[in-house]
Amino acid sequence: MRAGYRGYAGRYLRVDLTRGKIMDIQTEGWRCELYLGGDGFGTKVLWDEVPQGTDPFGPENRVIFAVGPLTGTLWPCSGRYEVIGKSPLTGIFGDTNSGGHFGNELKFAGYDMVILQGRSKRPVYLWIEDGHAELRDARHLWGKTTSETEDIIRKDLNDREVRIASIGIAGENKVRLAAIISEGRAAARTGLGAVMGSKGIKCIAVKGTGDVSVASDEFYDYASEVREKVLANEFTPGESRYGTPILVTLMSDIGRFPTKNFQRGDFPYAEEISAEALERDHLIKRRACYLCPIGCGRVVEVREGPYKGLVTEGIEYETLNALGSRTWNRYLPSILKADRLCDDYGLDAISTGGVIAFAMECYEKGILTREDTGGLDLTWGNYEAEIQLIEMIARREGIGNLLAEGVRTASQRIGKGSEYYAMHVKGLEIPAQDPRAQQSMGLTHIAASRGADHLKGFPTIDETGYVKEAVERYGER
Repeated sequence: MRAGYRGYAGRYLRVDLTRGKIMDIQTEGWRCELYLGGDGFGTKVLWDEVPQGTDPFGPENRVIFAVGPLTGTLWPCSGRYEVIGKSPLTGIFGDTNSGGHFGNELKFAGYDMVILQGRSKRPVYLWIEDGHAELRDARHLWGKTTSETEDIIRKDLNDREVRIASIGIAGENKVRLAAIISEGRAAARTGLGAVMGSKGIKCIAVKGTGDVSVASDEFYDYASEVREKVLANEFTPGESRYGTPILVTLMSDIGRFPTKNFQRGDFPYAEEISAEALERDHLIKRRACYLCPIGCGRVVEVREGPYKGLVTEGIEYETLNALGSRTWNRYLPSILKADRLCDDYGLDAISTGGVIAFAMECYEKGILTREDTGGLDLTWGNYEAEIQLIEMIARREGIGNLLAEGVRTASQRIGKGSEYYAMHVKGLEIPAQDPRAQQSMGLTHIAASRGADHLKGFPTIDETGYVKEAVERYGER
């Protein structure tokens, strides 16, 4: 890399799983100039190396982990990483991202990107530590949950500080809703966990002690300025105290909270699954991603009832919707249980809630019967059936094998008019932003490269305390 490209580690890894070979490559200057890093790096690799018509589960597909030039620096909220590949759920460009600490650790270990290609004959995992990488046997990890995988690897390495991004049994079973999980944080959308499973790689474990250089001290001044601006935002105190669940009652009140598989946009029992209920009855502590001044993460516990003792992290607005109002589920402890199952099995909670809600509406309309569901009563709000369906989807058992394909494919196979109830765009289940209440979000869903998307074009700069900035950028009208 030509001198002067600060913010980059300067190297990346190409891992040929078929041959068991790892190439350590200098990050080319043109990548930094034209594609910046993160999604840009990964998208360029996918475009160049994965031809049209490639089977997402074929060895020719790629899974690319990549971070950008801000990752690992003092820039607020910079601890994120991207995962890119051809999606097995949509059949088109797939990308997803996650917070936590994995992204910055990859940069500290000396790498901007990891490209996974080919297919291993036996389960393996990739171990990266300060400029060194090797493939290790993962047969003892296959069949384990993501949390078990993290515990086993840290015990094997005798290091609790190792950061791990892994798949669960959903990824191993090539469930098209499969996510990649790191410490309760999910790189969830578009099913790239299933591509990892198809390649026989269980996880990437990384430990780094390096740092990231920046161009000048002006960067630190600007990062501090941005941090103070974030802290001064009128929405930050509420977001910091409650996390994204603070949106539950707000969105329900304005009809933007998808309920009963989008039959309506408000949930009469929103207060029962709200941020306030979560804090009052279940909160243990708050947790922040790397250098995030907001700290919206939550560790929560079920203190009574059938799920007493369950602890989970990362309960979000989207989760409360997908596993709550979307299926007419008002019992908060069961939503926490469902969330923990999604994390442990490695499932995208948004898509999982979407396929369950689809199945419940088909059941309501008589398109699916108890004979089809294996005896499960899929009446709206049956949280016990919801939890059982999550297990069945992850294991591809019974009707779970059909739902593991996603709502678009499931509806095509069921027929009988069920396609009308399959809530998706380009094959990706719609997140918790009802476009009927915010029409600009409908445009976002339609135009987004990966399908129904609530992040890439989220039109809310004026809604989140930055009205002045919105006017400066777009004008008064």
